[in-house]
Amino acid sequence: MSHRSTPELLILHAVRLIGFASGDAVAAHAGTSTSEAARVLDEADRHGWVQHLAFADLEGWSLTDTGKVENERQLASERRFADPDNTIAAVYRDFLPLNTRLVRAVTEWQINPTDDDQFAPNDHRDLAWDGQVLNELTALGTELAPLLRRLTEVLTRFDGYADRYHSALRAAVNGEPEWIDKTNVDSCHLVWFQLHEDLVSTLGIDRGTEFSDDPA
Repeated sequence: MSHRSTPELLILHAVRLIGFASGDAVAAHAGTSTSEAARVLDEADRHGWVQHLAFADLEGWSLTDTGKVENERQLASERRFADPDNTIAAVYRDFLPLNTRLVRAVTEWQINPTDDDQFAPNDHRDLAWDGQVLNELTALGTELAPLLRRLTEVLTRFDGYADRYHSALRAAVNGEPEWIDKTNVDSCHLVWFQLHEDLVSTLGIDRGTEFSDDPA
């Protein structure tokens, strides 16, 4: 039976995955009420795990170093209980080849080499070039879906990534190219990045040494 994470883990982990976010955004990502998010964030603030920052017209929550340590402690404890068969590590190994392809596809979405400039920005006027990239991103979404089902069978918090990815992809196919790679919308790249971070943090992998680690 799939395990549902505690609100305390979900909310602290949401801050980690988003990086800097309002209380409403944290609640939406964590799947909790705004009042529950506010309660947990205030408690985490008292422990020194998060901090509320404001500059210019922006304000929001971010994770502190001690908050990252606490989040990793929560994740490791949950994983020992919920994943005795190491399903998450197995899925992660299957995810890595897809991740390599995703990085390449996003690069091709951003750059369309010409005879004069191999790093020429993609102006999205070459419909054949963009079509090939969109086909690859569609294939990646299809191949990712069964991996996400396996993850969700272990931890319910992995549910939702597939819908977010496909929603962003649909927007791009319908003529909004920013939904592939921009960070100010819930783009394919942003969703994928957060999933990747979710996996490595759940497994306790340092992204700086990610490819030399052996998840177990």
